[in-house]
Amino acid sequence: MRLLVQIAPLVVGLALSGCSSWNPFSKTESKKPAELVEVKSSAAVKQQWTLSVGRSENYFFVPAVDGNSGFAAAADGSVLKFEVTTGRQLWKVNAGSRLTAGVAAGDGLLVVAGEKGKIFGLSSVDGAAKWTVSESSEILSIPLVSSGTVILRTNENKIIALDAASGVRKWMVERPLPTLTLRAASGMIVAGDALIAALPGGKLIAVSLGNGAIKWEAVVGEPKGATELERVADVMGIPSVVGKTVCAVTYQGRVGCFDVQTGAQRWVKPVSSEVGASADERFVFAADVNGVVTAYAKEGGTSVWKNDKLLYRGLSSPVSFGNVVAVGDFAGYIHFLSREDGAFAARLQTDGSSVLGNPVVAGSRLIVQTKGGSVVSVGIE
Repeated sequence: MRLLVQIAPLVVGLALSGCSSWNPFSKTESKKPAELVEVKSSAAVKQQWTLSVGRSENYFFVPAVDGNSGFAAAADGSVLKFEVTTGRQLWKVNAGSRLTAGVAAGDGLLVVAGEKGKIFGLSSVDGAAKWTVSESSEILSIPLVSSGTVILRTNENKIIALDAASGVRKWMVERPLPTLTLRAASGMIVAGDALIAALPGGKLIAVSLGNGAIKWEAVVGEPKGATELERVADVMGIPSVVGKTVCAVTYQGRVGCFDVQTGAQRWVKPVSSEVGASADERFVFAADVNGVVTAYAKEGGTSVWKNDKLLYRGLSSPVSFGNVVAVGDFAGYIHFLSREDGAFAARLQTDGSSVLGNPVVAGSRLIVQTKGGSVVSVGIE
């Protein structure tokens, strides 16, 4: 059951017209996680500080960084602010509701999502409540704050923009839902004046931040198969934007890169992932459903290297960090792979609980949040 528990917060079921659910990864329950091989460290990794925010439970929480201020949240409603360089806690408040996603930070505002579609806007200065709004469905995706606008993505496949100062709705885009979709924390990213969002059915969509007008829609993974279960191909994780390119990956589908301005396909390769992909100037990194980490050339999509030593360990999305690629697992380890060839470069253990959310790069440090509630800063010397 260990691997299923790891996957559940990210993909906790598959919805069929709102009347039933099924976990598409239950077949991995019997898979034994790979034993860790000894690492001959080629990178000096050091834990700089750690603090506790509260357990994530069955939800997806990722810290937010705004300058030298960091913010984190937990399922019990806790929201805290900390100093990025030292980990010193500056304040901790409770949003007044159990939370399902967070944190977004910007424009002096923090945004977290609560149960039953509630959205809380808090002051980033002292955590005081600024506004609360309610939407019609659950929100598992991390909100965004950009240029005076708060962006939400609901499980009904709605993208909603709110005024950051008041919480008043500015616009909404609603896309049709496939018959079956994964109940997942697929995310969004801002690229210039556009919002790019991961959608069910294998699609990316770009909309204007100003008015919600659709700029383009691209197909990452095409649903295929004789049954609805086989045709599930939702885009997973948070799209990754580097320069003029946006890259993403789907479950039961493909990984690929697209033109950030037009959505034109640059390349796609077959793969299945439930945790998303990330990119840097040279490579695109993806961890598949079995735990194989692959680096693809950002230009052209050629497979550069694979690391298959972390099978069935419930990996997070891999993230480029200097000369290494960092990926977390179900046992609280952060594995550092060489960016050039995928060999193990270092390993660090946190609190022993799953690293669910993507590691966050904040300058010269990496910040991760565990299911057990630890927020950990890591540096490479």
